[in-house]
Amino acid sequence: MSFRRGSSRTGMTTHMLQTTEAELAYDVRGPLPTVDGRPPLFMIGQPMTASGFDTLASHFPDRTVVTYDPRGLGRSIRKDGRVDNTPTVQAHDVHDIIEALGAGPVEMFASSGGAVTALALVAAYPDDVTTLVAHEPPLIPVLADAAAAERARAAIRDAYEAKGAGAGMAAFMSMASWRGEFSDEFFAQAAPDPAHFGMPTEDDGSRDDPLLSDRSWAVTSYHPDVDAVAAAPTRVVVAVGEESLDTFTGRTAVAAAERLGQQPTVFPSHHGGFLGGESGYAGQPEAFAHTLREVLDDD
Repeated sequence: MSFRRGSSRTGMTTHMLQTTEAELAYDVRGPLPTVDGRPPLFMIGQPMTASGFDTLASHFPDRTVVTYDPRGLGRSIRKDGRVDNTPTVQAHDVHDIIEALGAGPVEMFASSGGAVTALALVAAYPDDVTTLVAHEPPLIPVLADAAAAERARAAIRDAYEAKGAGAGMAAFMSMASWRGEFSDEFFAQAAPDPAHFGMPTEDDGSRDDPLLSDRSWAVTSYHPDVDAVAAAPTRVVVAVGEESLDTFTGRTAVAAAERLGQQPTVFPSHHGGFLGGESGYAGQPEAFAHTLREVLDDD
């Protein structure tokens, strides 16, 4: 495994970590080792890349913040010949980056599929993370209506395969915004109109989207190793957005927290509550960052 330092921008350095299976791009904002002796704060998502954390990271100017692009996304290049996204594989990638940092264990904020990766990381490498805030991990197996959730997920893939990204994203938004369990009423709905969600209706012919295809089904089908996570020295905090509580990812967060013997910690806003206005799905990043800082400091 080799390492090279990439280009630098104001307040941030970009690095490429070479492994046998991937070239992993990651960014470091702030000094290493850290000035105050606190662990670096690593922020991860899936399929979101490092750029999705720009606004949240800006609210932690006093911390050394690390972000990365998962393999095959953004600037990170796959060399393994695969196209699927698997939490255990990504957990190993994150472990490799933590080792390359050379700063000991990290604190971690992980959102969505990144929270699934983070739970796999804690189970496999329990000494890598001191505190994990796992924000709305979309874990279908923890739901009472898991079979129905799998059916709803398949409808996204089917719409995408049949009519392209607009139809697939409309089906995704329909699933993500549904309140409560996926009932007969949910499946009786007409196929959602992409235009209703401001999505394009044209089909560009691509079928490789990691969110809309089945390439990331291993993420949402992941069975967390509750015993291994509980046995790790890591303090794990499962987080849920106040606007998400009875939606799909809100329900998975609540159920995951229950399996870990805790109540979820409520954060401001929704599934993307840490995002700024540049995202098109703005949350309340300042309030979100305040809550995250309180949670991280509460140890």
